[in-house]
Amino acid sequence: QVQLVESGGGLVQPGGSLRLSCAASGIIFSAYIMGWYRQDPGKQRELVARITPGGNINYADSVKGRFTISRDNAKKMVYLQMNSLKPEDTAVYLCNAVTIPYEYWGQGTQVTVSS
Repeated sequence: QVQLVESGGGLVQPGGSLRLSCAASGIIFSAYIMGWYRQDPGKQRELVARITPGGNINYADSVKGRFTISRDNAKKMVYLQMNSLKPEDTAVYLCNAVTIPYEYWGQGTQVTVSS
């Protein structure tokens, strides 16, 4: 079955860095657009970054210049390097895989930015 498993979340001080990882299984990884979303309680889920099979990348305006998404098709992994973290980056970060008509989500990993 399809699994997306996130890791790398945690508690970090403002200005710090974290690297999130998402391991995919059960899909033809190279055919999927891979993305990171985040959701805070009471707020709408929002796209953070996504990367196409061909390497085209989109970022939310709020993370441009601070976050970097990358993928390793051989390892079926997608990463999110997060630098200069701010308290407003606090959320559950979810991995997403989509290729029409299929879409899958991971369970999420908590990122908390606080002093």
